[in-house]
Amino acid sequence: MIAAHLPALAVVVPLAAAPLIVLVRHAGAAWALAVAAAWFSFGASLALAAQVADAGVVSYAMGNWPPPWGIEYRVDALSAFVVVLVSAIGAAVAPYALKSVAAEVPGELRYLYYAMHCLCLAGLLGMAMTGDAFNLFVFMEVASLAMYVLIALGRDRRALLASYQYLLLGTIGATFYVIGVGVLYLQTGTLNIADMAARLPAVAGGRPAPAALAFITAGMSLKLALFPLHLWLPNAYAYAPSAATAFLAATATKVSVYVLLRFHFSVFGESAVTALLPMPEILIALSIAAIVTASLVAVWQADFKRLLAYSSVAQIGYITLGIGLATRDGLTAAVVHLFNHGITKGALFLLAGGIVLRAGGARFENLRGLGRSMPLTALGITLAGLSLIGVPGTAGFISKWYLVLGAIEAGMWWLAALVVLTSLIAVVYVWRFVEAAYLSEPGEAAPRPGEAPMPMLVVSWLMVAACLWFGFDTSFTVGGASRAAQLLLGGAP
Repeated sequence: MIAAHLPALAVVVPLAAAPLIVLVRHAGAAWALAVAAAWFSFGASLALAAQVADAGVVSYAMGNWPPPWGIEYRVDALSAFVVVLVSAIGAAVAPYALKSVAAEVPGELRYLYYAMHCLCLAGLLGMAMTGDAFNLFVFMEVASLAMYVLIALGRDRRALLASYQYLLLGTIGATFYVIGVGVLYLQTGTLNIADMAARLPAVAGGRPAPAALAFITAGMSLKLALFPLHLWLPNAYAYAPSAATAFLAATATKVSVYVLLRFHFSVFGESAVTALLPMPEILIALSIAAIVTASLVAVWQADFKRLLAYSSVAQIGYITLGIGLATRDGLTAAVVHLFNHGITKGALFLLAGGIVLRAGGARFENLRGLGRSMPLTALGITLAGLSLIGVPGTAGFISKWYLVLGAIEAGMWWLAALVVLTSLIAVVYVWRFVEAAYLSEPGEAAPRPGEAPMPMLVVSWLMVAACLWFGFDTSFTVGGASRAAQLLLGGAP
């Protein structure tokens, strides 16, 4: 009985936990509720992924109103893949947050962090599972409002400015998206995504369709921080509480990428997108600019969290580069990097949170001699950094391998070479950490010897272990991404 309602329960449980936490208003009880809700959603997501693998698309009609009349939750190979990533990160960050939030968020506001964690998790899962274009907008706003609060809870006063910047740009992005959906509704008379895709070819002529595509693309590009629309991201990641940064960096932009993929390939279709707008060329050009520019900016950052933030902009460029290639291997690379970058950057920000807890900050003067004062933390960052570079034996290598294959499949040998060469820039900024941690003497700002609290360290190292595990066992990551790519290109789900 419960199995039949998993698509709804995965969203409803954390959504219901958020107001319950606000009513309880006790930090310890709020943490326990958040952990329970996050782990329930993770279990439900794994069960849904298994159902999709066994039986294909899972369709759930809300209120027993059949689609397209009612709101449908529709879980296929792509959405199941994204849902597992989001719920896994949410389940990992929730127990980690106990000590981290206690150190970084004022006591009277801690319960709000856990309420917003649950609300954001529900919104992101809803975005990935809903089959209704307007319901997706509603969940986008639920997740975004929670993100604004999470960022503003940072102890640095600049967190408020970062939250405000994100609010302004995020609102513009959401407005563009809903304008595009409104145009599509006027054209097709439906908000159900599958029904919209079926009706759109008959009315695709004229100006409304390319206008809708342009609005949706611009709106989601703001949300996913595609260069040069990334200006909200560095400050948001640098000044948010460490647990919030890890959660948002690993999930929020990835779900926005999912929405872009869904509309470009499932609603409009690859051939229609290419005919309406020169999207492949635009995405490839902006992706190259993101990879090169953001990586170079990351090299010169004085704060480790800001370095990782600019690195995220560059890594998003690799994902959109795969989308721009629009080949089977290119899309496989985009979807698999969506997952691999999520766990890699999650691990790095979780470990950085341990440094913030012990040293009071994550500037490079705090990292000097870290290999001696926090050896497990330093080793974890080094290993996750290798995944960020794309060293063989790590999850990041798998992503870049398929990206190179996708570029070759598209006949762009120069692009394959560029992917390899730009990875060397990541070597430079990862080496900056290695140099500070292992080759520098501890300064006054360095933490005293001792690791982060055990719950934080264990969760961080589980994420590091995932970066290594998925570098060897690719049955879930590459297998799921390959099925998602086949689905996007018009194959069987």
